[in-house]
Amino acid sequence: MSGYLRTTILLAGLAALFAGIGWVIGGQGGMIVALLIAGAMNLFAWWNSDRAVLSMHNAQPVTPQEAPELYHLVGQLAARAGIPMPAVYLIHEDQPNAFATGRSPQNAAVAVNTGLLNLMDQDEVAGVIAHELAHIRNRDTLIMTITATIAGAIGMLAQFGMFFGGGQRDERNGSPFGIVGLILMVILAPIAAMIVQMAISRSREYEADRGGAEITGNPLGLAAALRRLDDYAHQIPNMQAEANPATAHMFIVNPLSGARMDNLFSTHPRTENRVAALEALAARMGGQRRSAPAGPWGRNPWA
Repeated sequence: MSGYLRTTILLAGLAALFAGIGWVIGGQGGMIVALLIAGAMNLFAWWNSDRAVLSMHNAQPVTPQEAPELYHLVGQLAARAGIPMPAVYLIHEDQPNAFATGRSPQNAAVAVNTGLLNLMDQDEVAGVIAHELAHIRNRDTLIMTITATIAGAIGMLAQFGMFFGGGQRDERNGSPFGIVGLILMVILAPIAAMIVQMAISRSREYEADRGGAEITGNPLGLAAALRRLDDYAHQIPNMQAEANPATAHMFIVNPLSGARMDNLFSTHPRTENRVAALEALAARMGGQRRSAPAGPWGRNPWA
């Protein structure tokens, strides 16, 4: 099954779960209200999610004059990816990491931590940025915004149903399952939503790894970057990410110090699995390799 088909099925499942919770709370009327709430929340996220997440991580926009090396690299890779030049942001964090955001390739941004520029070489930085550009090209930033919004709304709706749908009501006027059904929903629905959200996130990471490797022509460069990023993520804390754990799925590797296992609740696949997939891709490419874009890449001006 392709990554796109899997993502579509998972998204449909998440929407069905949300609608089902509304039905449990209030029958057909509750289902309609739930879908209206989901639509309104996604509309709000469509226009505001990129600004919100950049603000959460204190990301600062940089100009070509302020960051010529970084701008040159992003511009060259964006041209290879066939997408418009995204806005470039810098996050003053020692942990090397990066993420992309924006509702479309025409309204996208790439944010990189200063640790990425300080600790990684040019091929590794190119692999990381190409991975994020693949997310933009695949419109994963929009997909992940939608999944995060619906997953959050499911938790909110489940709590709402417990407080307002648990009284003595009959099937015509309230929940057809009564208080027992509502209690089970409050416990199980957010867990199910989290599992689906994480499954979508992991699927999109594999697709972005493949796309990023194809953009650079150097799967092993991205594989080396992932190994080092994973090591640094467990050695150097990312305080802004720890304060905003709901955004962890956006980064190329999980920035949270406690995430080490590829289980149902992990936002990212295990690094070993991602590296293995990239090594297999390199073997299929027959060892062909394109170098990172040439250009200025001197001492990091933000060090």
